[in-house]
Order: sequence, then C-alpha cells, then structure tokens
Amino acid sequence: MTRLLLLLAFCSAPLPALAHKVIAGVFPAGKAIEGEVGFSNGTMAAEAEIIVTGPQGEELGRTTTDADGFFIFVPAINTAHTFHADLGAGHVANVTLSAAEVAQILGDAPQPSQSAGAGATGQSATQVAAPAFTPDQRQAIAEAVRNEIRPLRREIAAYREKNDLQTILGGIGYIVGLFGLGFYIAARRKLAA
Repeated sequence: MTRLLLLLAFCSAPLPALAHKVIAGVFPAGKAIEGEVGFSNGTMAAEAEIIVTGPQGEELGRTTTDADGFFIFVPAINTAHTFHADLGAGHVANVTLSAAEVAQILGDAPQPSQSAGAGATGQSATQVAAPAFTPDQRQAIAEAVRNEIRPLRREIAAYREKNDLQTILGGIGYIVGLFGLGFYIAARRKLAA
C-alpha cells in the first residue's frame, strides 16, 4: 500500500515545463538577405533586434523583425553574414549565410551556365526559349514565391517540434508504465506470500 501511495505521489508531482526551441533561417532574396526568427511552437519573434556580424565578430549592421518575425538585410560587403537575435529568457538565435551566397547577392560570383552543349554521346540538346522576364517581373515572382513558402516553413518547424514532444512524452509514458507494472507485480507477490 505504501508503494502505491508513493507511486500516486510521484505521478501527481508537478513536472517541469517543456521548453520550445528557437527557429531561425536566412536565405538570399534578390539583392537582399531575408530571414525569419521565432519559436518552434509557431510564435514568431515580433519586433526583435537582429545584429549582423562578420566572420571575426565585427558588426556589419542591424535590422528588426516585423510583426511576423521576418526581416530583410541588404549586404554591403562580400563576406559571411551571421544574424544574432537575443529573444530573452535564454532564447538566442544565431544563423549564418555563407560568403558564397552573399557574393551571388552582390553579383560578385559567376552565375551558373545555362547553355546547352553537345551531350556525351555527341548529340546536341534541343534548346527551348524561355519567356524573357524583366528584372522587376523576376523580383515580383520571387517575392510571391517567398510569401507562399513562409507559412510552410513555419508548419514544418512546428511539426518537427510536435513529433519531438510526442516522442518525449511517449518515452515518459513507457517509463511510468514499467514502474506501475513493477509495483503491481511486487504487490501481487506480497499478497501471495
């Protein structure tokens, strides 16, 4: 009986709160770097200050997230950019965009070749002319695609966190169940004796 009461006391004890993770991402967006900062539960970091530093820790600039946790930063020099946000309570985001990606934004890197030449078998490839878009049209298309992808990125991060939480809770359930089974078997043996 004492063991059963001990088990009930253990199960009713308050458990520590489960923390959520900080999510952050940056990617090239035309002539700028676009990023997002938030938490894995889907809450985004609104009006958070982002400090941008170079590889040696030198400050390259600052920006602020909007109400949806998104920010834009226009790079001025060709170097890796690290984005740092202190969201309080020990929640810190650090994410880096490589120097090669920054070089492409600034136009300092060679663009991949789009010409089609002869294949390995000596047959020439058929070229199909793609519709020509103006730079403004390309920018509008890229922005529309980014806007459509944003909610998907949030959902993926929340899904990952949910699965992690489910795994943790499932493991705790198995442990509590094994303890319960052990106490049950011990009680049965004690009653049988």
